[in-house]
Amino acid sequence: AALEAEARAFGPAVRRRDGISALGDGTLLAVSGMGAALATIAARSLADAGVSALMSFGLAGGLDPVLAAGSIVLTSEVICRGGARFRTSAEWCGQLALALGKHHTVVTGTLLCSAAPIDAVAAKSAAFRDTGAVAVDMESAGVAQIAAARHLPFIAVRVIVDTAVDALPRAVMAAGRGGQVSIPRLIPGLAAAPRDFPAMIRLARRYRVATRSLAAVAGARAT
Repeated sequence: AALEAEARAFGPAVRRRDGISALGDGTLLAVSGMGAALATIAARSLADAGVSALMSFGLAGGLDPVLAAGSIVLTSEVICRGGARFRTSAEWCGQLALALGKHHTVVTGTLLCSAAPIDAVAAKSAAFRDTGAVAVDMESAGVAQIAAARHLPFIAVRVIVDTAVDALPRAVMAAGRGGQVSIPRLIPGLAAAPRDFPAMIRLARRYRVATRSLAAVAGARAT
C-alpha cells in the first residue's frame, strides 16, 4: 500500500525491525509512499523477506465514467505510458471476485500506472480514450516489475475514490507531495483556494465510501 490510511484496512499489524509489518495471519505488509519508485523499493523488501506473492493495494482514480466511488477494480493488466505491460494472476483475481461480488461492485479491467496524478476531468477522459484503462494509480507497475523479476504471482486491487468526473482539488495535489499526504500542507492549501472547499467535501464523502470497500477487500483476502 502507498499510504498508511490504505494499510489500516487490514487491521492491527506488528512492525518488524526491517520496517515491514506483519498481520496476524503472517501476511507481510509494506507502506511505500506514493509513486512507482517507492513502491518498487517496498516490493523488493517484501520479496527479500520471502513472500510467496505480491499484491498492490489501495485507492485509485476512476477513468471509466461508469465507475462510482467505492467500485473495486480487480486488475487484469497493469500498463504504463512507456509501453510496459504486466498481467495479473487470473486465478487469484477470480477467487477475490467470488468472495466480493455478491455484496460489492467489482469490475475487471486494465489499470494505468501514471508517473503523476491525473487530476483534471479532461485528462482522465483522454487517458480512458487513449489507453482503455478503467482506473489509474501511481504504484502498481513498480510492484508488478518486482513480481515479474522474482517470478511471483501478482495482483493489483484498487478501489475508486475520485471518479472520472471528479477533478482533484489543488490543495490535495499540494498535500500529496513527498510521497505521503500531509495534513499540515492540506489546510493552508484550502485557505489559499477556498473555491476548492466544495470539491474537498465531495472527495471526503467519496473517500468514506472507498475505505469501506478497502476493508471489504482486506476481509475477503483472509477468507
